[in-house]
Amino acid sequence: MENSSRSFIKYPDVDGLDPKHFIIIKGAKVNNLKNIDVAIPRNKLVVVTGLSGSGKSSLAFDTLFAEGQRMYVESLSSYARQFLGRMEKPDVEYIKGVSPAIAIEQKVATKNPRSTVGTTTEIYDYLKLLFARIGITYSPQTGREVKKDTVTDVVNFILSHAEGTRVMVLTPLKIKDNRKIKKELDLLLQKGYTRVLIDGEIKQIEEIVEAEYVIDENQHKIEILIDRNTVKHEDEDTQFRFSDSVQTAFLEGEGECIIDVVGVEKRTFSDKFELDGMTFEEPSVNLFTFNNPYGACKRCEGFGKILGIDPDLVIPDKNLSIFEGAIVPWRTDRMSEWLAPLLRNGIRFDFPIHRAYRDLTQEQKDLLWTGNSYFQGLNAFFADVESQVYKVQYRVMLSRYRGRTDCPDCRGSRLRKDAAYVKIGGVSITDIVLMPISDVIQFFKKLELPDYQQGVSKRILIEINSRLDFMERVGLGYLTLNRLTSSLSGGEFQRIKLATSLGSALVGSMYILDEPSIGLHPRDTRRLVGVLESLRDLGNSVVVVEHEEEVMIAADEIVDIGPEAGTLGGHLIFQGSWEDIKKTEKAEGSHTIRFLTGEDQVPVPLQRRKPTDFIEIKGARENNLKEVDVKFPIGTLTVVTGVSGSGKSTLVRKILFPAIARLKGEYSEEAGKYSDLTGSLDRITQIEMVDQNPIGKSSRSNPVTYIKAYDYIRQLMADQQLSKARDYKPAFFSFNVDGGRCEACQGEGEQTIEMQFMADVRLKCESCGGKRFKQEILEVKYKEKDIADILGMTVDEAIAFFKESDPKLADKLQPLQDVGLGYIGLGQSSSTLSGGEAQRVKLAFFLSKGNADKGKTLFVFDEPTTGLHFHDIKKLLKAINALVDQGDSVIIIEHNMEIIKSADWIIDLGPEGGEKGGYVTFEGTPEDMVKLENNYTAAFLKEKIKSVS
Repeated sequence: MENSSRSFIKYPDVDGLDPKHFIIIKGAKVNNLKNIDVAIPRNKLVVVTGLSGSGKSSLAFDTLFAEGQRMYVESLSSYARQFLGRMEKPDVEYIKGVSPAIAIEQKVATKNPRSTVGTTTEIYDYLKLLFARIGITYSPQTGREVKKDTVTDVVNFILSHAEGTRVMVLTPLKIKDNRKIKKELDLLLQKGYTRVLIDGEIKQIEEIVEAEYVIDENQHKIEILIDRNTVKHEDEDTQFRFSDSVQTAFLEGEGECIIDVVGVEKRTFSDKFELDGMTFEEPSVNLFTFNNPYGACKRCEGFGKILGIDPDLVIPDKNLSIFEGAIVPWRTDRMSEWLAPLLRNGIRFDFPIHRAYRDLTQEQKDLLWTGNSYFQGLNAFFADVESQVYKVQYRVMLSRYRGRTDCPDCRGSRLRKDAAYVKIGGVSITDIVLMPISDVIQFFKKLELPDYQQGVSKRILIEINSRLDFMERVGLGYLTLNRLTSSLSGGEFQRIKLATSLGSALVGSMYILDEPSIGLHPRDTRRLVGVLESLRDLGNSVVVVEHEEEVMIAADEIVDIGPEAGTLGGHLIFQGSWEDIKKTEKAEGSHTIRFLTGEDQVPVPLQRRKPTDFIEIKGARENNLKEVDVKFPIGTLTVVTGVSGSGKSTLVRKILFPAIARLKGEYSEEAGKYSDLTGSLDRITQIEMVDQNPIGKSSRSNPVTYIKAYDYIRQLMADQQLSKARDYKPAFFSFNVDGGRCEACQGEGEQTIEMQFMADVRLKCESCGGKRFKQEILEVKYKEKDIADILGMTVDEAIAFFKESDPKLADKLQPLQDVGLGYIGLGQSSSTLSGGEAQRVKLAFFLSKGNADKGKTLFVFDEPTTGLHFHDIKKLLKAINALVDQGDSVIIIEHNMEIIKSADWIIDLGPEGGEKGGYVTFEGTPEDMVKLENNYTAAFLKEKIKSVS
């Protein structure tokens, strides 16, 4: 079925359209696309939507972006094209009007310990350049500006005096190579110098050399007289003479020149970068680069963390006062002698020993470490312990309080200490990277520079402000530029990649984005829409693969692919605007339009499960969490929500999951900081994290092996008559081991051609034609299908195929269909699955396996709706509820309102992201939540529940 009048299609005939105004795709047949024609208007925001697996990505990425890439390749040299010529072109009749294409796809955050928000967004690169070009170095001792004097500076100083003023150009005598002073003077004579000043008195060098008395350079101040002249303002020859003399003085005096304005003043100039007896490094890009040895902090080697004393281990319970024993190492009888002076003398310097530690001011907390004249602080205590580490008990004590802490030399900024001496507007680069981005924006808005610095930095500041603005507009103003990329949530990382791409502000390009709203709270999605619209308004074509209702309504046009997934998809069902949707009487086959118009909805549960037992985390304080106590119900569907950056992932992934898993002996990593874990822990025997990480590290891993159904398929093929006759064992039908697999591609189905300067090219194996098995193995058939045919079937096709002949195998595959993955191939490589698909394969595994801990497992899901259409969310909820109905507990980190309104219990964090977040703003049922005022989640939830009812 090609483009037809199943529903409203805005451009039914693409042949007559002008490529200047449209990107025209004619006859697309990539993957499951059914020979469709699509016209995408240029310089518009276009959303491509449809069920998961309907063909959206095939159209946007495998067709449109692939053609953009191919056109780029055509511009390369013939050497490069001899390799790239073998790349498969998109299977289309033609594509016209394609602009340079930029794809922003879903990618897992990097684990590089040196990658920060600043480096990922390129903001830090511009900051380095800014400080290297206009940064001013100040002495840490006096706060005076450090600068080196040039010949021009010295000559200008001389000419600033009155006409006719007598001036002497001097330089100190430097004794080189332990030579005697008379030898040095003799060399000066040979160079043409005739006079020196000894203690301010002019002497002839020749007389000193011939005299018999000894001069001790340590007792006398000896200066070489380079020149003497009078100031003449309008005489060029005099100016040139002074310039030469000053240059000579710098050369002879190893960077030092003395100008004696006779009878007026005497000043020393230096062309070295020094002040207050210190020599400073001149600002350069490398000075501010923590990724090389030159600019990295010497103590932490550019990592920002060192193994030091962890304050949270020294004072774990912030609710205790100093009198009640908040400082753990001072609780013992032996060590209490360090505490006694503080308790005894605290009143003398107004220290509240009975006040809880958490209520102390920052100054009072710092005092506990530094001490004063009345008591020795914790720094002195641990220094004393370290001096006695030859004793085993002191080594044990020290190890008890060690942890990874911010480096005190660089304050965690990773830069060498003297980089902080360079400032712009009184602020160092260290200060800037430790500020939230919203504060950095305000700093640059208020920054006033002299004309010269403004001229030098104008272009750099435009780039910095542009990128900072995009970070703020995608809702990341609470992050610091120093924040490790690996510590970000999935949604935060996606938006950083988006802001980085948008920061370049290209015009006339085609941006293709893959679900940029992933991980975004509805409040933040509105900001994202604004960014996409501004990108369009610059003069770009923005094509977004998306399921989010807010983005679809804001789009200029919606392209709906469907009607179903897999082989039943690949048709153009609808193309038009939100206004067109409202006018469409009936969108035949379009699940998207049925949901957008309210014809089909995810129902609100008629009855909520009432929690009776809880697991409680007390004093959670990792990242931005503010010592919160949270109760998680058992035996219910619980959703943890809140705006992006409010602390959801930290609470669940960094604290709850590791804490329970370590308790059950299933996890080795350290949990985040919390005070206590209590509650009905005996109700849980196992905890499972169902996240979006790939289901297998090997390119040969696939869904059917992950859910353990492939063992059954291999046995089925080995039981066939021909297999028995040839003695084929089940292993012969595996592409993971030698035997039946194609040895040319090692069962991959593809061969990799390594490129020297571009990504490797993967091509279909010529030996097996991509079937992965030897020809003789493919001769074994089951109901006219060989093993490659079976692995090539989708889950839906396989269930229909095996339902009658082998219902047991069909039952094993059924959970994949239940979680909305009926469209994926049985043998599809796990590397081609999106994060959301990988997560649902894991869910299917838990639904299918004979779980020994059935009814006693706690499942933790991290945004399972990623990449899911509304229609698929209904299926997902049914599968998740099946887990809860069998007695298991489910906790979901989620922003999707369809999931939130279906929850039995909601835990909302906020009220904002970053430092303004980290509080529990609500715990209870959706019905109670909608009564809240001034709560972002409650406001959106109210709309959803109202629209359903």
